[in-house]
Amino acid sequence: MKKLSLILLSLCLAITCWAQPRETDVFKTKSGKDVKITCIKHASIMMEYDGKVIYFDPVINVKPYTDYTTFPKANFIFVTHEHQDHFDSMALTELKRNFTTIYVNHNVYENWGSGHVMKNGDKAQVDDHITVEAVPAYNTTPEHMKFHPKGRDNGYILTIEDLRIYVAGDTEDIPEMENIKDIDIAFLPCNQPYTMTIEQLVKAAKTIKPKVLFPYHYSDTPIRKATMLLGGSGIDVRIRKYQ
Repeated sequence: MKKLSLILLSLCLAITCWAQPRETDVFKTKSGKDVKITCIKHASIMMEYDGKVIYFDPVINVKPYTDYTTFPKANFIFVTHEHQDHFDSMALTELKRNFTTIYVNHNVYENWGSGHVMKNGDKAQVDDHITVEAVPAYNTTPEHMKFHPKGRDNGYILTIEDLRIYVAGDTEDIPEMENIKDIDIAFLPCNQPYTMTIEQLVKAAKTIKPKVLFPYHYSDTPIRKATMLLGGSGIDVRIRKYQ
Protein backbone atom coordinates (compact mmCIF):
# COMPACT_ATOMS: atom_id res chain seq x y z
CA MET A 1 0.00 0.00 0.00
CA LYS A 2 2.84 2.36 0.91
CA LYS A 3 4.61 1.56 -2.38
CA LEU A 4 1.42 2.29 -4.32
CA SER A 5 1.04 5.62 -2.54
CA LEU A 6 4.59 6.60 -3.44
CA ILE A 7 3.99 5.67 -7.08
CA LEU A 8 0.80 7.75 -7.17
CA LEU A 9 2.59 10.68 -5.54
CA SER A 10 5.40 10.50 -8.09
CA LEU A 11 2.87 10.32 -10.92
CA CYS A 12 0.99 13.36 -9.61
CA LEU A 13 4.26 15.26 -9.26
CA ALA A 14 5.26 14.38 -12.80
CA ILE A 15 1.88 15.45 -14.18
CA THR A 16 2.02 18.73 -12.22
CA CYS A 17 5.52 19.52 -13.51
CA TRP A 18 4.67 18.48 -17.07
CA ALA A 19 1.61 20.72 -17.04
CA GLN A 20 3.76 23.79 -16.36
CA PRO A 21 5.35 24.95 -19.62
CA ARG A 22 8.76 26.57 -19.21
CA GLU A 23 8.99 30.12 -20.50
CA THR A 24 12.41 31.05 -21.87
CA ASP A 25 13.74 34.45 -22.95
CA VAL A 26 16.95 34.73 -24.97
CA PHE A 27 19.44 37.60 -24.82
CA LYS A 28 22.71 38.19 -26.67
CA THR A 29 26.11 39.04 -25.23
CA LYS A 30 28.61 41.26 -27.04
CA SER A 31 30.31 38.15 -28.44
CA GLY A 32 27.01 36.99 -29.93
CA LYS A 33 26.47 34.14 -27.48
CA ASP A 34 23.01 33.39 -26.12
CA VAL A 35 21.98 33.81 -22.50
CA LYS A 36 18.80 31.83 -22.02
CA ILE A 37 16.68 32.69 -19.00
CA THR A 38 14.01 30.18 -18.05
CA CYS A 39 11.17 30.90 -15.65
CA ILE A 40 10.75 28.00 -13.26
CA LYS A 41 8.46 29.64 -10.67
CA HIS A 42 8.27 32.21 -7.86
CA ALA A 43 11.93 33.10 -7.21
CA SER A 44 13.43 30.11 -9.04
CA ILE A 45 15.29 30.98 -12.25
CA MET A 46 17.54 29.01 -14.60
CA MET A 47 20.09 30.65 -16.90
CA GLU A 48 22.21 29.03 -19.59
CA TYR A 49 25.32 30.51 -21.19
CA ASP A 50 28.12 28.92 -23.22
CA GLY A 51 27.38 25.42 -21.93
CA LYS A 52 27.09 26.58 -18.31
CA VAL A 53 23.90 26.24 -16.25
CA ILE A 54 23.11 28.73 -13.49
CA TYR A 55 20.25 28.62 -10.96
CA PHE A 56 18.86 31.19 -8.57
CA ASP A 57 16.91 29.99 -5.51
CA PRO A 58 15.84 26.54 -6.80
CA VAL A 59 13.15 24.95 -4.62
CA ILE A 60 11.00 21.86 -5.03
CA ASN A 61 8.02 22.16 -2.70
CA VAL A 62 6.70 25.62 -3.49
CA LYS A 63 3.72 25.03 -5.77
CA PRO A 64 3.77 24.13 -8.57
CA TYR A 65 6.10 21.35 -7.46
CA THR A 66 9.30 21.08 -9.48
CA ASP A 67 10.96 17.84 -10.54
CA TYR A 68 14.60 18.85 -10.86
CA THR A 69 15.52 15.44 -12.23
CA THR A 70 14.18 16.84 -15.54
CA PHE A 71 16.55 19.84 -15.41
CA PRO A 72 20.25 20.00 -16.30
CA LYS A 73 22.77 19.84 -13.46
CA ALA A 74 24.14 23.12 -12.20
CA ASN A 75 27.51 24.69 -12.72
CA PHE A 76 26.60 27.54 -10.38
CA ILE A 77 23.78 28.11 -7.90
CA PHE A 78 22.97 31.36 -6.09
CA VAL A 79 20.81 31.35 -2.96
CA THR A 80 19.65 34.73 -1.68
CA HIS A 81 18.58 33.71 1.83
CA GLU A 82 17.31 30.88 4.01
CA HIS A 83 13.51 31.15 3.71
CA GLN A 84 11.93 27.94 2.43
CA ASP A 85 10.73 29.52 -0.83
CA HIS A 86 14.36 30.37 -1.66
CA PHE A 87 16.51 27.73 0.04
CA ASP A 88 15.76 24.02 -0.36
CA SER A 89 18.47 21.51 0.49
CA MET A 90 16.69 18.80 -1.52
CA ALA A 91 16.80 20.90 -4.67
CA LEU A 92 20.46 21.76 -4.10
CA THR A 93 21.31 18.10 -3.60
CA GLU A 94 19.52 17.16 -6.81
CA LEU A 95 21.16 19.87 -8.93
CA LYS A 96 24.73 19.88 -7.65
CA ARG A 97 27.62 17.75 -8.81
CA ASN A 98 31.35 17.79 -8.00
CA PHE A 99 31.83 20.72 -10.38
CA THR A 100 29.01 22.84 -8.88
CA THR A 101 29.78 26.04 -6.96
CA ILE A 102 27.03 27.30 -4.67
CA TYR A 103 26.98 30.94 -3.52
CA VAL A 104 25.02 31.66 -0.34
CA ASN A 105 24.51 34.11 2.49
CA HIS A 106 25.80 33.26 5.97
CA ASN A 107 22.53 31.81 7.27
CA VAL A 108 22.18 29.42 4.33
CA TYR A 109 25.74 28.29 4.99
CA GLU A 110 24.82 27.64 8.61
CA ASN A 111 21.81 25.56 7.54
CA TRP A 112 23.40 23.81 4.53
CA GLY A 113 26.88 23.39 5.95
CA SER A 114 28.47 24.21 2.63
CA GLY A 115 28.73 26.92 -0.02
CA HIS A 116 30.76 30.00 -0.87
CA VAL A 117 29.58 32.68 1.57
CA MET A 118 28.98 36.17 0.22
CA LYS A 119 27.92 39.19 2.22
CA ASN A 120 26.60 42.50 0.93
CA GLY A 121 29.30 44.19 -1.12
CA ASP A 122 31.33 41.05 -1.86
CA LYS A 123 32.36 40.32 -5.44
CA ALA A 124 33.51 37.06 -7.02
CA GLN A 125 34.89 35.80 -10.32
CA VAL A 126 32.46 33.00 -11.08
CA ASP A 127 33.92 31.89 -14.40
CA ASP A 128 36.16 33.31 -17.13
CA HIS A 129 33.39 35.56 -18.43
CA ILE A 130 31.06 35.69 -15.41
CA THR A 131 31.32 37.82 -12.27
CA VAL A 132 28.91 38.37 -9.40
CA GLU A 133 28.34 41.03 -6.77
CA ALA A 134 26.21 40.51 -3.66
CA VAL A 135 24.04 43.54 -2.93
CA PRO A 136 21.68 44.41 -0.06
CA ALA A 137 18.14 43.02 0.12
CA TYR A 138 15.97 43.96 3.08
CA ASN A 139 12.69 45.40 4.33
CA THR A 140 12.31 49.05 5.27
CA THR A 141 8.65 49.12 6.37
CA PRO A 142 8.90 48.98 10.20
CA GLU A 143 6.35 46.21 10.73
CA HIS A 144 7.95 44.12 7.95
CA MET A 145 11.61 44.42 8.94
CA LYS A 146 11.41 41.15 10.89
CA PHE A 147 11.04 39.27 7.60
CA HIS A 148 14.27 40.47 5.97
CA PRO A 149 16.51 42.48 8.29
CA LYS A 150 19.21 44.70 6.82
CA GLY A 151 22.57 43.01 6.26
CA ARG A 152 21.42 39.39 6.36
CA ASP A 153 20.22 38.58 2.83
CA ASN A 154 21.65 39.03 -0.64
CA GLY A 155 20.51 40.21 -4.00
CA TYR A 156 22.94 39.41 -6.81
CA ILE A 157 24.21 41.28 -9.85
CA LEU A 158 25.49 38.74 -12.34
CA THR A 159 27.60 40.05 -15.21
CA ILE A 160 27.95 37.70 -18.17
CA GLU A 161 30.42 39.30 -20.56
CA ASP A 162 28.74 42.72 -20.90
CA LEU A 163 25.22 41.61 -19.92
CA ARG A 164 24.27 42.75 -16.40
CA ILE A 165 21.48 40.87 -14.63
CA TYR A 166 20.11 41.97 -11.27
CA VAL A 167 18.23 39.37 -9.20
CA ALA A 168 16.98 41.39 -6.26
CA GLY A 169 15.93 38.68 -3.80
CA ASP A 170 13.42 39.62 -1.12
CA THR A 171 13.65 43.37 -0.73
CA GLU A 172 11.79 46.65 -0.73
CA ASP A 173 12.82 49.72 -2.75
CA ILE A 174 15.92 50.34 -0.67
CA PRO A 175 18.21 53.42 -0.98
CA GLU A 176 21.09 51.24 -2.23
CA MET A 177 19.23 50.79 -5.51
CA GLU A 178 20.43 54.28 -6.44
CA ASN A 179 23.89 52.72 -6.83
CA ILE A 180 22.77 49.87 -9.09
CA LYS A 181 23.65 51.03 -12.59
CA ASP A 182 23.71 49.83 -16.19
CA ILE A 183 21.34 46.91 -15.63
CA ASP A 184 20.14 45.09 -18.73
CA ILE A 185 17.76 42.66 -17.00
CA ALA A 186 16.20 43.03 -13.55
CA PHE A 187 14.15 40.64 -11.45
CA LEU A 188 12.20 42.62 -8.84
CA PRO A 189 9.86 41.04 -6.25
CA CYS A 190 6.34 42.24 -5.56
CA ASN A 191 4.19 40.73 -2.82
CA GLN A 192 2.98 41.88 0.55
CA PRO A 193 3.93 41.85 3.32
CA TYR A 194 7.28 40.30 2.43
CA THR A 195 8.64 42.42 -0.43
CA MET A 196 7.40 45.39 -2.48
CA THR A 197 4.03 46.85 -3.27
CA ILE A 198 3.33 47.51 -6.96
CA GLU A 199 4.06 51.20 -6.33
CA GLN A 200 7.41 50.35 -4.74
CA LEU A 201 8.22 48.03 -7.66
CA VAL A 202 7.52 50.85 -10.11
CA LYS A 203 9.68 53.26 -8.10
CA ALA A 204 12.50 50.70 -7.95
CA ALA A 205 12.30 50.06 -11.68
CA LYS A 206 12.45 53.79 -12.45
CA THR A 207 15.45 54.09 -10.14
CA ILE A 208 17.40 51.18 -11.63
CA LYS A 209 16.21 51.72 -15.21
CA PRO A 210 16.76 48.19 -16.53
CA LYS A 211 16.21 47.56 -20.21
CA VAL A 212 14.06 44.52 -19.37
CA LEU A 213 12.11 43.97 -16.16
CA PHE A 214 10.77 40.65 -14.94
CA PRO A 215 8.49 41.13 -11.93
CA TYR A 216 8.84 37.96 -9.88
CA HIS A 217 7.89 36.48 -6.51
CA TYR A 218 4.50 38.13 -6.97
CA SER A 219 2.07 35.48 -5.67
CA ASP A 220 -1.51 36.73 -6.21
CA THR A 221 -0.52 40.39 -6.74
CA PRO A 222 -2.30 41.89 -9.81
CA ILE A 223 1.12 42.26 -11.41
CA ARG A 224 -0.03 43.52 -14.81
CA LYS A 225 -0.79 46.84 -13.14
CA ALA A 226 2.98 47.36 -13.06
CA THR A 227 3.08 47.17 -16.85
CA MET A 228 0.49 49.93 -17.05
CA LEU A 229 2.25 52.15 -14.49
CA LEU A 230 5.59 51.74 -16.30
CA GLY A 231 4.09 52.62 -19.67
CA GLY A 232 6.24 55.21 -21.44
CA SER A 233 9.25 54.53 -19.17
CA GLY A 234 11.18 52.75 -21.89
CA ILE A 235 11.40 49.62 -19.72
CA ASP A 236 10.35 46.37 -21.40
CA VAL A 237 8.17 44.72 -18.73
CA ARG A 238 7.78 40.99 -19.25
CA ILE A 239 5.26 39.04 -17.18
CA ARG A 240 6.14 35.37 -16.74
CA LYS A 241 4.75 32.70 -14.41
CA TYR A 242 6.70 33.77 -11.31
CA GLN A 243 3.79 33.46 -8.89
